[in-house]
Amino acid sequence: MQIKEINFSSDKYPKQLREIYNPPKRIYAIGNIEILNKVGIAIVGSRKATEYGKKVAFRLSKDLSERDIVTISGLAKGIDSHAHIGSLNVQNGKTIAVLGSGIKVIYPKENIELARQILRKGGCIISEYPPDDTPNKSNFPERNRIISGLSKGVVIVEASEKSGALITADFALEQGREVFAVPGNIYSTTSVGTNKLIQQGAKLVMAVEDILSEI
Repeated sequence: MQIKEINFSSDKYPKQLREIYNPPKRIYAIGNIEILNKVGIAIVGSRKATEYGKKVAFRLSKDLSERDIVTISGLAKGIDSHAHIGSLNVQNGKTIAVLGSGIKVIYPKENIELARQILRKGGCIISEYPPDDTPNKSNFPERNRIISGLSKGVVIVEASEKSGALITADFALEQGREVFAVPGNIYSTTSVGTNKLIQQGAKLVMAVEDILSEI
């Protein structure tokens, strides 16, 4: 597939992304760029996800996709992967993966096949970094503003107290997006962040209807 370079001045640049503070000057995309302007919900969370978290991410993404809502995530291990997979389990489900590396350098490598599946199903993979750029630790917090920026709201499924997913929640708040959180076991380290978000006013999510009612 051809890599498309979409500059901020292009009419193909995602409308939602134009609204945010410090939008990328250009994005590189591969796959179906039309879905970048569809209604989307981001689903993110811990790389060290529990079985509970994986199941929730999969189900919420599947339920959203059945309602023609695009799911957006970061192609990371754990919650992100299962959010993408849930969408792929719907016949016409579409998902967008936002990378912290160039789109020729899929990271983590174990998700190369998942990336191929996303494209085969009519999804899209994007990055603000040049296609051959290798992943850099500082890239991932930066790319989180794009995950939230493309979305109408962000669902945090599992997050430790210092999880990168909480950075995405912060960006969402700055950008005027809805913030949702899935409650978890109070004794689980992967639920500390999400439970605190709910304490601070994030919308508690038990089913897809809790998301739909806000968007």
